[in-house]
Amino acid sequence: MGNNAKISDRAGSRRPKPRRYGLMLACAAAFLAVGLYFSGWSTSIAIALSGAYDTLVPPTVSFDRADPDPESEPLLPPKPVVEHAPTPKEVKAVYMTQCYGGTPSLRSGLIKLVNNTELNSIVLDLKDYSGTVSFPSKVALEGGGCTISDFRDLIKQMHDNNIYVIGRLTVFQDPVYTKAHPEEAVQSVSRNGPWKDRKGLSFVDVGSSAFHSYIIALAREGHDLGVDEINFDYVRYPSDGDMKDAEYAHSEGSHPEMLEKFFKKLSEAVRADQPDHMPVLSADLFGMTTTNTDDLNIGQVLERTLPYFDYIAPMVYPSHYPTGFHGYKNVNANSYGIVHFSMSESVRRTVASTTPVEALAYERMGTSTPAVYKKPVYDKQKMRPWLQDFDYPVAYTPAMVQEQIKATHDSGLNSWMFWDPANRYDSLRQVLSQ
Repeated sequence: MGNNAKISDRAGSRRPKPRRYGLMLACAAAFLAVGLYFSGWSTSIAIALSGAYDTLVPPTVSFDRADPDPESEPLLPPKPVVEHAPTPKEVKAVYMTQCYGGTPSLRSGLIKLVNNTELNSIVLDLKDYSGTVSFPSKVALEGGGCTISDFRDLIKQMHDNNIYVIGRLTVFQDPVYTKAHPEEAVQSVSRNGPWKDRKGLSFVDVGSSAFHSYIIALAREGHDLGVDEINFDYVRYPSDGDMKDAEYAHSEGSHPEMLEKFFKKLSEAVRADQPDHMPVLSADLFGMTTTNTDDLNIGQVLERTLPYFDYIAPMVYPSHYPTGFHGYKNVNANSYGIVHFSMSESVRRTVASTTPVEALAYERMGTSTPAVYKKPVYDKQKMRPWLQDFDYPVAYTPAMVQEQIKATHDSGLNSWMFWDPANRYDSLRQVLSQ
């Protein structure tokens, strides 16, 4: 230590004195400039000396901050960069309701299930069937359902466990919004006020531009909170009620046309100005959109949806198919056949370069000529089905769950999502543990 101190002292004693040499340099420069003034070299010498001085003596820098102008706008902190997880090549997901998500003791069980199995993703409600928004929002209308007060913490917990987070956002079924804005709802012809289905739930008119802005804002907020993918559900016109009593004051076109206009607007607006992470978008469709070429009276046509979303999720729950579909008298006894036929058809139509016959199109034109159009060829993995692990109308056994997974893989697809509104996944747990 002592020797090091002496070396340091000696090094310091050899440093030039900046004031003495700086003064000498300035005096020499002044005398030289005066002596050469009358020789005509004054201008060039002055410029040279000025440049040399700037090189030898850098300008001083002040770190003093000026007092802010009290009338100016305050400086806003930079927008935090939110971490997002990449989309797995094979998404294997389960659904979590927002009631479950808002209860740490319950949600931890599903997170543990994902960690201990081949699952890698969770679909979490951003807005559920009741219209209640689950996360802290600047634009959300207040609903009466479950919310998640520690939403950011939940997303972080999932990401820390390498879980891909898909935020499910119900769209046109929204009783909260129609209560606040009844004029934007599907209207009842027979009485003054919003139309309601058999469950007493109301729908927003697909043509409502004000509601479009609301959905876009919610989707962008969810993405800003760290949700990796936004999954849009109930993207359709209503059903399951007296449809002759329904009136659409905001829809100025056919159901398929109006829904496609919304898809285009939605995808462009949610993706606009996203420099840090481009949100992944997916849409849920009725299962029979994979096999029907009409709009099922709800506006959904597979080819009109493909261009606007990264993934399409047909809900091919066997229990939701009518008796006789594809020749099956008992659809629940044919879970493999239902899923395999439906998803094989979706693959065929996704990779095709033309559309199938779209009945609605040529019926509208008053001709019997099939309406076939050119379309882009898409990757078949754009298809990612919703599968069934809930007991309706019969108990869904591990064998039935396994058959649905096998049918998905046999149709050439590698991703799937399971739905159980009770969040139990009893049969799926047994399949994954094998």
